[in-house]
Amino acid sequence: MQSIISLFLILLLAGCKTVPPPYTGPSLPVSVQTVPGFQHKVEAGQTLWRISRIYNVDIDDILKVNRISESSTIEIGQILIIPERPMSIEQAVKYAPEDFIWPLKGKIISGFGSRYRNLVNKGINILATGQADVLASRKGKVVFYASNFGNFGKTIIIDHGDGLRTVYSRMEQVFVKPGDYVQRGSMLGRAGSSQRDKNIYLHFEIRKGALPQNPLFYLP
Repeated sequence: MQSIISLFLILLLAGCKTVPPPYTGPSLPVSVQTVPGFQHKVEAGQTLWRISRIYNVDIDDILKVNRISESSTIEIGQILIIPERPMSIEQAVKYAPEDFIWPLKGKIISGFGSRYRNLVNKGINILATGQADVLASRKGKVVFYASNFGNFGKTIIIDHGDGLRTVYSRMEQVFVKPGDYVQRGSMLGRAGSSQRDKNIYLHFEIRKGALPQNPLFYLP
């Protein structure tokens, strides 16, 4: 069973080069078009994930209506069209799920969708600037661990129970095991390097089912 899961995850993760070109910053999203819906002005600290939860609207619907590409980011002051508003803001905030936090403090050296030799990064690579402690981005259950997951090395996957999973790769040390329940901010291990690349960084992904998401839509 473990070998089947490993093969499935390798196919999902395939296409992400561990040493792509340096990240040069996000591209600006296309201007919001005039379409029916509720307007929202992005405030400081808001993520696209948080906005989607405020209005109980799928994040993919917001991306589609506002013509935001998967590799773009949103900015403070940007006007977004919210296609639906099925519940009050007060209700949505009350039942909103837990936010994500950064799993590692450091600079992004490869952004989501970056290409290198026709390979696509399905997450982001975060360079460690001090201690390489890797934290759980959100609470959940550890559902996968591999000690040598191809080019990704030690890899952990956490299921957050709502269709979202986070992937942590290039770990040097791992302090959790499959079946463990972890809280947001709890230490999972430490990021590491490889023989080909001595830089210490974490490869981090957020997945909705089997589909990779831009982590910058979820991270504050």
